[in-house]
Amino acid sequence: MSSHARPGELGAFLKARRAELNPSTAGLPDTGGRRRVTGLRREEVARLASISTDYYTRLEQGRIQGSAPVLKTLARVLRLDADQRAYLFGLAGRLPDRPTRRAPQQVQPRL
Repeated sequence: MSSHARPGELGAFLKARRAELNPSTAGLPDTGGRRRVTGLRREEVARLASISTDYYTRLEQGRIQGSAPVLKTLARVLRLDADQRAYLFGLAGRLPDRPTRRAPQQVQPRL
């Protein structure tokens, strides 16, 4: 693990982000039953990220360091904005991929 990695903070951040989402906004069916946790379950995040629940659990508990592709996928699944994504990579001791560039805006001729 990098000397800049902060696994405890990474786990807290992941837990907080998954608590802010609900199954319907994540594209999962609402079973209508009572949920024991607020937001998404670990299993649901893992399924959406195409990783095992065990891998996600170990990542959230700080027992492993996620690879850049896994962090990128988790950022998408957890609907992180650019600042949150950079923070996620920083907590994991990783450099984020190149920043996404916005497409140049073009003025329409009629304007």
